[in-house]
This record gives sequence, C-alpha cells and structure tokens, in this order.
Amino acid sequence: MSPTQPLSGRRVAVTRAREQASELAGRLAVLGAEVIELPLIRVSKEISKDNLADVMLELGGYDWIVFTSPNGVRFFFEEFFRLFDDIRSLGLLRIACVGAGTAGLVRDLHLKVECQPEEATAEALADALIATGSLDSAKVLVITGNLNRETLVTKLEAAQAIVDRLQVYKTEQTDLAGDPAAADFRARGADAILFASSSAVQSFAAQAAALQLASGARRPLAGSIGPQTSASMKQAGLPVDFTAKTPSLEALVEALVKRLARG
Repeated sequence: MSPTQPLSGRRVAVTRAREQASELAGRLAVLGAEVIELPLIRVSKEISKDNLADVMLELGGYDWIVFTSPNGVRFFFEEFFRLFDDIRSLGLLRIACVGAGTAGLVRDLHLKVECQPEEATAEALADALIATGSLDSAKVLVITGNLNRETLVTKLEAAQAIVDRLQVYKTEQTDLAGDPAAADFRARGADAILFASSSAVQSFAAQAAALQLASGARRPLAGSIGPQTSASMKQAGLPVDFTAKTPSLEALVEALVKRLARG
C-alpha cells in the first residue's frame, strides 16, 4: 500500500446526495479508494415565496442569522444574491453556524462567523448562542430544511429570543432498489460505508432489504461524520466503527484511513 494512496484496493460506499457526493468521492479516489456511490437522499431547494419575501424585507431587523447545515448556507445565499447585489444588504446581523463545514461556506463569502460551538449539534449551538448573553428579545432567523429538529428553536425561545424560521431546502429519501451501484454493493459489499447525515442513516435503515448483503459479501465498517449522525446510527441499530474528530469531510476521511490501517 502506497503512503500517498492508503486506500488503494479498498472499496468505500458514500451515502451523500448524488449532487453533493463528488467532493467526498474525490477525496477518497485521490487516496486510491474504489468509491461506490449510494445516494440515499435527495436534497433540493424548497422555499415558500411568501416567507422568503417577508424575511428579505425584514432582513436588516434581525440580530442573528443561524445556519444549521451547509445546504442552508448554499440555498439561502443563492436566493439572497438573486435579490441583492451587495453583501451589505445583510445589515448588521451576526452569524452563527452549527459546524466547521457550514462555517467554512459562510467564510468563503468573506463573512465573519461570530458563534460556532465546539460540538456540531443543535443543542450545543443553542447553548453557545445563549452564552453570548444577547438573546433576550433578540430577533433570530434560523435557516432550516424540512427535517430539522425543534431542539434549537425551542431552546432559543426559552432564552427569550424572538425566532423566525425560513425553510430553504428539503431532504427526501431515494429508492435504490434498482440502482446498479446498490446491486454491486449487495453482491460485493465494501470495506467501509460513510454516513454524513442523520437523514442518510434513516434512509439506509428504511431500505435495509434493498441493501441486504449477499452471502460472502464484504461487511463494511460504518463511519460517522459527527455526534448527531452517530446517535442516529445507534438508534437505527447500526454500529459506529469510527467517527470524525470534527464534523467535516476531511476529518471523516482521516478517521477512515486510521481505522482501516488498524485492520
């Protein structure tokens, strides 16, 4: 095994949405892995035009805008730049992000992230915002998808914040029963399977029959991108063989390489 290609000869299944799998698949391929794409979820823009119009009209009146996923950043700013041609139209609001991947996309826009918890969970994000001491009667805009839990909003409202939500995308389960990559996975298995979201875990569990490994197929180690995904894996009865140190694709690949090196 080459030091520059530590995953040479390894088969790794990626469960991200098809349109978002390329970055992770590329990182794995560079390290020598054979990548099996199992797009267990589909992510697409879904925004109420009325809600969007209300939020954009009031944007300068918010104290905080909170992003709970990279998808939220992408779809929100896609709409923002469709309506405005100057980033200063955001006004003076402060930005909070749930994890490194989400914060990185915000910083790519040359915007400062003023609140980011060490642990990438809704609970930790709420606690970090509360710890700023700025929420009493503050107006907070939370950018969400259709599957976001209520934990964050509930905790912020309990801290006396005035919270508005703007859903900008939806996540749906896909059906892989007839997918050629799924057939290959069933027949041959893999060395590892990577989960980067709770929704992918839930879709995997729902499609257990369609993804049932054949006798003699390689049983993959299961890797998680972070604590919330790990919790969902345990809830679904899946093992968590390794977890990224930080919730990023880079850290997930690093954890995979280390785990497979142990044999």
